[in-house]
Formats: sequence, structure tokens, C-alpha cells
Amino acid sequence: MTRKPAPIREQTRSVVRSLLAQTAIELFAAKGFGNTTLDEVAAAAGVSRRTLFNYFRNKEDLALSGLDEQGELIAARLAERPADEDAWTALRAAFQVLEEIDITAEGRLEFISLLFGNDSLRAGHAEKQGRWQDLFAPLIEPRLPDSDRRTLQARAIAAAAIVCMQAANEEWVRLGGQVDMFDLYDTAVQAIRRPI
Repeated sequence: MTRKPAPIREQTRSVVRSLLAQTAIELFAAKGFGNTTLDEVAAAAGVSRRTLFNYFRNKEDLALSGLDEQGELIAARLAERPADEDAWTALRAAFQVLEEIDITAEGRLEFISLLFGNDSLRAGHAEKQGRWQDLFAPLIEPRLPDSDRRTLQARAIAAAAIVCMQAANEEWVRLGGQVDMFDLYDTAVQAIRRPI
């Protein structure tokens, strides 16, 4: 018996993980997060509960799994931005990768509503965004003037940009997805960058 090379196994694992998460999100949107059991998710996906736990630690991890991938995509896009571009412009351009994720506006609205409508998911979301800050700050730091507080400044900018994106998402949901998300993001950024 020949073994598959590791990259193919990892690709397969990633695809299965994405399909399981997609099935779960559809069920959570239809029935509500609290009203959906892991047994129902496993059955809808055609796998056992044990298989589900091979990919996800718990129901919250299942619902939030895409956020890790999103953070990595944003960080990769940020790393590709021109070195002389200011941090805020580079971050905005990097966040645009979120628009490229293959999901309908209705699906995005359902997911974000689900995310912000449940306390445990909201807490998990905040934890994942803390990890985003760890990914983004080292990529922001070289864009800032040399200073003994440059690391702090980079972390603060990363955190502020993430909070602006979260505020834009929440407002987008409140408005029923009828406005441009990045217009809302720009408004949030302008609010914190405006001189007092």
C-alpha cells in the first residue's frame, strides 16, 4: 500500500474541513446555533460524530473555523503590499481579500448575524481576531517610523483596524447588507483617525 504524499493529505483534510464547516453554517443559519446539535451536523454531512471531532474541538470551533483561514489570507495579502505603502492603506487593501471569499451576500449576512447573535460565538470571534492581531502587527511594524515603541504602535494599529472591520460588519448586518462593507469600514477608520 502506497501512502499519499503529505501535501495531498493536507489538501484533502482542508477540503473536508471546509465542507463540514459549510454544512454546519447552513444548519446553524436554518435552525439557530443553540438549536443545532453536533449529531445533526454530522448526519447532514454524512460523517460520524467522531469524524467531526477529528476536525473540530467543539461546536464553536466548527462555527468559527473559517476565521483562522481569513486571518491568514489577510496577512498574506498584507505581506504582498508595497513596502512604502502606509499601514492603513495596506490594511484596507489586505482586507479586500474578504470580498473574494466565495459566499453569497445572503450567506455572509446569515453568518455574520449568527456570529454576533450568540455570546459564545462572539467571544470566540474576539479570540480569533486576537490571533489576527498577532499575524498583522509584524507586517505593519516595518511600515512605521523607527521608534522604540514601534512594536506597540503596530499592535495598536492592527487592533484598531480589526475593530473597525468588526464595527463595519455589525453595521452592515444592521442595515441588512444593503450598503458597501468597505464604505462602512472607511467611515469607522475615519472616526478613529480624525484629529480631535
